[in-house]
Amino acid sequence: MLQVTISGHPGSGTSTLVSLLCEAKGWSSLNGGELFRQEAKRRNMTLADFGQLCKEDLEVDRQLDALLKEQMVRTDDEAPSVIESRLSGWWAYKLGLSTPRIWLEVDDLERAKRVQAREGGDLDSIVDANKQRSKIDEQRFDELYGLLPQQTEPYTHIINASDLNAQEVLASVLHILEEY
Repeated sequence: MLQVTISGHPGSGTSTLVSLLCEAKGWSSLNGGELFRQEAKRRNMTLADFGQLCKEDLEVDRQLDALLKEQMVRTDDEAPSVIESRLSGWWAYKLGLSTPRIWLEVDDLERAKRVQAREGGDLDSIVDANKQRSKIDEQRFDELYGLLPQQTEPYTHIINASDLNAQEVLASVLHILEEY
């Protein structure tokens, strides 16, 4: 059964948090990006080609989000405890799920530093690429659903994680889960 949703912009540490949280609690998780990769593989497409398809055909995004929502309402033993995606908090909110919905807020420079540590590259270029990706994604989410991932409405908790390390973010989330 779904215990928590984790959302944030790319580079905000959501994947790291989910990994640590699942390890600490013995939970399973579903990463929205993993659904994307699975669907690309199912269609025998590269990630780049599938990403282009998603830009050209918004129905593909709607189908992926429908799959994510299906996973969120599962109650069987195989249901994920944690779902991470930029829109998972929104979907839990719209589905009326009474679960903590957490947004990790991280400033642009810190997100770029995290991406650089993971993937390498020039920091200024990463900042620009992140901004461009966010702009494109925001346009797509607005066109698809009339919403932006970072709007605060659906989230029960917003953690400013710009100055926190992974263990500090985990401690914050564990505290939220204890109180919820």
